[in-house]
Order: sequence, then structure tokens, then C-alpha cells
Amino acid sequence: MEKREQLYEGKAKKVYKTDDPGLVIVSYKDDATAFNGQKKGQIAGKGVVNNTMSNIIFQMLEQRGVPTHYVQQLNERETLVKAVKILPLEVIIRNVAAGSFSKRYGVEEGRPLARTVLEFSYKNDELGDPLINDDHILALELATEEQLRQVKDYAYAVNEGLKGFFLERGLKLVDFKIEFGLWDGKVILADEISPDTCRLWDVNTNEKMDKDRFRRDLGKVEETYQEVFQRVQS
Repeated sequence: MEKREQLYEGKAKKVYKTDDPGLVIVSYKDDATAFNGQKKGQIAGKGVVNNTMSNIIFQMLEQRGVPTHYVQQLNERETLVKAVKILPLEVIIRNVAAGSFSKRYGVEEGRPLARTVLEFSYKNDELGDPLINDDHILALELATEEQLRQVKDYAYAVNEGLKGFFLERGLKLVDFKIEFGLWDGKVILADEISPDTCRLWDVNTNEKMDKDRFRRDLGKVEETYQEVFQRVQS
């Protein structure tokens, strides 16, 4: 597969054309951002961790019936994926109160939620990725009713798959963000699943094992990413 010119560079990844118009190469960077890009830095080895970890999880989810953009890992930082048209939605699933949810509703961080919460935000940096609901999505024509139904069904399926996967590795899945795209008219899971996009706490100690270590200046950021990486590969 021939890697061609760069199509896009985001906060954490670069995307390149290939000689197949239906496939692109995603290259993971070590750059780290938080608070909608207001805080910036680097986490050594993060690109390697997020690339390989995402691919392990995507393959697990495929086996559970969730279609993904994953095609083939090319090296430790690059993966061949389907060239999806990303839906402009960030899909957030919450199992435990934390982060912005705790601040927004005055709920103690760490409180298990009585039911799984699914939130949508409008993927738009200029607007600060505001929270939106189903009616907003349909009114703004960000997705059709059928696409929205599929996104929700897959998001809950991803949650069930990830909860068990991480629990087996001594990690509690607090919350996570995922994105979906259209491939041949069908909704499929895209982007990444990593310590950048998931809140993961150690089951025994509740130690934060994710990007909150960078956001909140908790220290041992690189070491924690590597620890999660080791657990995921086990």
C-alpha cells in the first residue's frame, strides 16, 4: 500500500492518502492537548500506545458485531483504515460520574451512575464542542434518524464490550468518547479507543490511568500510558 500526500492533521493524528481511494493511513502523534486545545504538551510513546491499543480493541469489537474502520496495522504508529466520512458528533458514554459531568451536575466524582448515560456533543472546535440532543442532531441534519439509531446501538454495544475487556485487565471503565463515520452508506466505528479517549481507573486503588494525569498535572503520565498498554496486551 503506497503512502501518498497528507490529507489532514489533527491534535493527535495525521491522515495520508493511499493508492486506494477507499483507504487511508492514520499516523498517531505523541502530541497531547486538553481543554479544547488550550493545554498542549507531549507524552513520549503515546502514539505507539494509542495506535496499537486501538487496533487490539477494534478487532475485539469486530468479533462482537461492531463494524469498525480498522483494516491493518502497518507499524507501531501507522494503521490502514477505511476512508470514512466522519459524522460531526462526539458520542460520550458515562458509567461513573467524573470530569465535566461531575462539574455540570454537582455530582461527586466516582459515584456510579444509576444508568448508563449517553451524551452527544457537536464536533466543532470553534464552538467548543457543545452538548446537543437528538432533536438538535436531526434539525441540523448532522445525521438521519436511522444513522442516529445505529450510532446509539453501537455505542451501547461498545460500552458492554469495553467494560468486560478492561475489567479483565484490572481497569474500571468510567467513561469514554467515540466517533462514527459512514462507509459505503453504513455507520461504522472510527477514530481511536485509548487512554486519550477513555477514563480508566485501577479497580483496586481507583488510581487514574488515562489522560487525566496530563490534564490535571498528576505526574507519571508516560509511565501510566505504558502500564495500560502492558495490561491491554496481556
